[in-house]
Amino acid sequence: MSGSAAPPGPGSGSASCRFAHYFVLCGIDADSGLEPDELAVLYQWLEADRHGKSSDTADRTSGENFDQSPLRRTFKSKVLAHYPQNIEWNPFDQDAVNMLCMPKGLSFRTQTDNRDPQFHSFIITREDGSRTYGFVLTFYEEVISKQICTAMQTLYQMHNAEQCNSVCASSSCSMDSLASSLDEGDSTSLAKMQRYNSYDINRDTLYVSKCICLIAPLPFMQACKKFLIQLYKAVTSQQPPPLPLESYIHNILYEVPLPPPGRSLKFNGVYEPIVCQRPGPNELPLSDYPLREAFELLGLENLIQVFTCVLLEMQILLYSQDYQRLMTVAEGITTLLFPFQWQHVYVPILPASLLHFLDAPVPYLMGLQSKEGTDRSKLELPQEANLCFVDIDNHFIELPEELPQFPNKLDFIQEISEVLLQFGIPFEGTLHCSESATKFKNLVLNDLANDRKNGNIPSNTINMYELLKGNETIARLHALAKRTGVAVDKMSITAPLAEKERDVELQCEDGELRDYKLNVQLREVFANHFTQMFSDYEAFVIQAAQDRESWLTNREQMQNFDKASFLSDQPEPYLPFLSHFIETQMFATFIDNKIMSQWEEKDPFLRVFDSRIEKIRLYNVRVPSLRTSSYQKCNTVKEAAQAIEQRLRKIDHSAIHPHLLDMKIGQGKYEQGFFPKLQPDVLATGPANNNRWVGRSATAQRRKDRLRQHSEHICLDNDLREKYMQEARTLGKNLRQPKLSDLSPAVIAQTNWKFVEGLLRECRMKTKRMLVEKMGHEAVELGHGEANITGLEENTLIASLCDLLERIWSHGLQVKQGKSALWSHLIRYQEREEKQEQLAESPIAVGPERRKSETGLMLPTLRVSLISDMRHIQNMSKIKTDVGRSRAWIRLSLEKKLLSQHLKQLLSNQVLAKKLYKRYAFLCCEEEREQFLYHLLSLNAVNYFCFTSVFTTIVIPYRTVIIPIKKLSNAITTSNPWICVSGELGDTGIMQIPKNLLEMTFECQNLGKLTTVQIGHDNSGLLAKWLVDCVMVRNEITGHTYRFPCGRWLGKGVDDGSLERILIGELLSTASEDDLGKQCRTPPQQKSPTTGRRLSITSLTGKNTKPNAGQIQEGIGEAVNNIVKHFHKPEKERGSLTVLLCGENGLVAALEQVFHHGFKSARIFHKNVFIWDFIEKAVAYFDTTDQIGDNEDNVLLQKSSCKTFCRYVNAINTAPRNIGKDGKFQILVCLGMRDHFVPQWIPLLAECPAITRMYEENALLRDRMMVNSLIRVLQTLQDFNIVLEGSLIKGVDV
Repeated sequence: MSGSAAPPGPGSGSASCRFAHYFVLCGIDADSGLEPDELAVLYQWLEADRHGKSSDTADRTSGENFDQSPLRRTFKSKVLAHYPQNIEWNPFDQDAVNMLCMPKGLSFRTQTDNRDPQFHSFIITREDGSRTYGFVLTFYEEVISKQICTAMQTLYQMHNAEQCNSVCASSSCSMDSLASSLDEGDSTSLAKMQRYNSYDINRDTLYVSKCICLIAPLPFMQACKKFLIQLYKAVTSQQPPPLPLESYIHNILYEVPLPPPGRSLKFNGVYEPIVCQRPGPNELPLSDYPLREAFELLGLENLIQVFTCVLLEMQILLYSQDYQRLMTVAEGITTLLFPFQWQHVYVPILPASLLHFLDAPVPYLMGLQSKEGTDRSKLELPQEANLCFVDIDNHFIELPEELPQFPNKLDFIQEISEVLLQFGIPFEGTLHCSESATKFKNLVLNDLANDRKNGNIPSNTINMYELLKGNETIARLHALAKRTGVAVDKMSITAPLAEKERDVELQCEDGELRDYKLNVQLREVFANHFTQMFSDYEAFVIQAAQDRESWLTNREQMQNFDKASFLSDQPEPYLPFLSHFIETQMFATFIDNKIMSQWEEKDPFLRVFDSRIEKIRLYNVRVPSLRTSSYQKCNTVKEAAQAIEQRLRKIDHSAIHPHLLDMKIGQGKYEQGFFPKLQPDVLATGPANNNRWVGRSATAQRRKDRLRQHSEHICLDNDLREKYMQEARTLGKNLRQPKLSDLSPAVIAQTNWKFVEGLLRECRMKTKRMLVEKMGHEAVELGHGEANITGLEENTLIASLCDLLERIWSHGLQVKQGKSALWSHLIRYQEREEKQEQLAESPIAVGPERRKSETGLMLPTLRVSLISDMRHIQNMSKIKTDVGRSRAWIRLSLEKKLLSQHLKQLLSNQVLAKKLYKRYAFLCCEEEREQFLYHLLSLNAVNYFCFTSVFTTIVIPYRTVIIPIKKLSNAITTSNPWICVSGELGDTGIMQIPKNLLEMTFECQNLGKLTTVQIGHDNSGLLAKWLVDCVMVRNEITGHTYRFPCGRWLGKGVDDGSLERILIGELLSTASEDDLGKQCRTPPQQKSPTTGRRLSITSLTGKNTKPNAGQIQEGIGEAVNNIVKHFHKPEKERGSLTVLLCGENGLVAALEQVFHHGFKSARIFHKNVFIWDFIEKAVAYFDTTDQIGDNEDNVLLQKSSCKTFCRYVNAINTAPRNIGKDGKFQILVCLGMRDHFVPQWIPLLAECPAITRMYEENALLRDRMMVNSLIRVLQTLQDFNIVLEGSLIKGVDV
């Protein structure tokens, strides 16, 4: 069954429609006797290898482990018989079936032990994703072989002798030490130990486990369970069954068909009829596992959290003593994923021999059986950074960090709880996992566990309240439920199989019907929520390829879904979840299936989902509006339940009754308590087309339908198989399922090699996407194309990279401390490096000398070190966990463009790497490791602020240096200078610079990307005038350095007389240590205007090129256009508006060019004249002419504009700040743009009489057409809400 599905061969046409494919019997082989389980030995060898123990220790497990009680040891089971021998298109995999029927091997019991039969199911997923289901009933049969009984007696004698020796050898021979030397699960009490340690061949009866199993194409769990239980009853009953067992087994294998879609079927067990039903083509797919049990086991809140982890494709590990609980939870949760399907490793029952598979560095959903008495702390798992651990028996879950909330979670939980309440399950209803609800749940489940009724056998209805009425909490809950009109007196719990079942047939059927109805109603609620969330998904599917072949060929390179547009269309609260979810493999496969549906038949899940979306559109005829996060309840719940009830009340088809077969007389004689040896010849083949359902399906139409059902539900047609092969080459699909049949070291090595290749491929694709999309974003900033990545998407991609690095560092790990494998490795590296530093005893290297340049003092070089970056993270007290520290370190390294370099340095310590990792680990594969580091190195081509933008509340040290122009002024001023640094997240406030110092360090809460620096002084002392070239500020953690150009004087009576200036910053790229002054800038963030552009001042360089009218108009258009673009971006993506207003090519600079054009001689009597002088003359004119009447229609508007203009100018002039004239003009423009007055002020200034005195005739402001054009351009900004940075208008009160 591990092979790929193939179409039915000749003569097996009816096989695809059979209800069951195989009947299997597993147990002890009397001929070979007691054999230790080789797979268990392999597992113990792997465990010894994991913990670095010697192989000698592991060798002791080969059957001669005297420490363990013989009744607790695992012995080899065997498939004793299976019928038929083989089905061509579903080959029988003996090893896999044996391993999953008896995951722990054979177990022995005596008459004093509990021997209740146990039911469990399993699933085998083929490499193409198709599934086969197994249903198993395990029971105990008396051992009649003297040889085996004698062997057990001998093993006990050896075991007791070993125990006695070890106790005598110990000086402190206490009962505790004796108990602890026994098997973990058996050490609870002395009585227990003595009971397990006694087997006497003359006194005790020995029993051994045996199991009967049905293997079926579809998960008809309830029907198969009933059939197996009736078979078991026939074996243990005092009276022989009505017919030989072969008749019933032959009947279910060959004469019971699969019910057609949308129909119900009745067939006969040994004693009672069994009914099953199958959903119709437009209903939710078949699911027979009771969701009630999954909700009772986990609790509603926990189940939703685990469900979220499954949707986001994390690693999910289920943990329980009971195999069926593992299956119930795994199948329950994956059923609720509709219309999506789990795409990764899916092993609900992980046999002990496959424990090494937990090393898999891929998303998985696995179930692990817990040993009795083993707690979570003793379970060593290789990967925990992204692990969701679900302890089913203790109703406890451990979630990964930073798990986003499922959309509308509270409303969703409320709706589910209402459905549960209707079915009398109140303790998870309105209480939402409150303390009282949890206590009640624990009480019920503990009672079930203590009674050894593990939900594995048919149930009786008992009075639950009578059972628990002594408990106060339960009494209060009962009263509450009664007031809400919910009956809780009756609750179904399991009863021992041996008890006689009296008159319960009707109640059992009713209970089963209730489970079916509850299942479908819960699933409808989940499906409806997805339908509402993704109702418009088709609008964002990108149909790029013209034909199927070209699409399959270019699948990896193609973007099939417009993620950015989709996210921008979603309600804000959904985004954290959805941005992660649309990156998953299950969503990618869903979209792939949608695209493939134009060339082939639709995937069944997709067909049903699309029909539901169509139905929503028919009901909502109104014009589509913006999506909101309001919750819409499911309205198809009752309808779906009625369809199932109708099918079960009125049976559509009945199968042929079991009948006598042509058997040999005397064989398979009935003996109570022993499963008979079946006659293989009668079970090997079915009837030769002589039953009515095969004959009835002989028409061409029936055959066509059957083949379609077959391809939908059982195996894959060639087109689908080709698609899956293609998808197998894409991300995350490198291994769907471990091979259960062959566990040789070569196969394990091959599996690990697939993991290594898959990790490298995933790394290549992730870095490529991060690079291409980020480059696209930066191209937009440079004016090319449109942005296709948002900050949310970027954050999701970086979180995904963090997860990938954790998985790479977890692969093949031998030793780990804490939950993060990467951080554990970093800590060990740090310890070794610090030890070596101490041993070297070399003098500590002093920081590099401050480098001087022609312009003066520069920043000292920041020392680049992996250890120093680790220390920065360790000093961040708000990060509490290793996983959090690891993610912070990755983000910091990525922002500093040092990720590849740091990881290369970490892996250069090969001694440490060999100590921490096994030979097959990804990090030990040299070629792949080098390629991986190369892919990470490519990320240095773009700028990330993924550390600065995420850790917004941490305190960061900054260093600032003020660089004066020494040639023309003093290096140090005698006045008292001050500085204030502002960023996107806040400012420092005014900080005094120590006298005679040009450099200072300070600490403050993260400022984000730096935007402005205010610098000034108090003009005191003899040498107060100061010519500042620029200010440099560096973030000492991220290394980001900003340059704030100035090139202006600070001082009275020089330049424009300003004592303070606002400077706009530019981010410098990381450059060589030799010349910080020649650094290029990426991205070219705008800076504050320098002297070269101030046309009113004689430039220091002497080059004073004046732009012409056309260039000025172009500059205005570009500045306005940049602001319009800014407001059309999502709010979180906009960046700094200050740069667009006051930067080098900003609006203020562009308007300055307009006002400078045609401005008369800059100097009058050797005194500089500034634009502000013209502004003040205009204000004086408006003040004197304010009362003069005018006959024009817009006189009121003009008067109002004059008043506001005068008020704003006066407020700026009277502000308690020593701002120069150019600075005042900047504030006026900023305030005028904020309050939308600038388009009204410009015509007033253009008509002011002062313009003729101060401007030449060809000036732009004297050109009426030009002024009107300028007004129209500026009016395009009227609709935007311009918010100014506080540093720009501080102290100006208007």
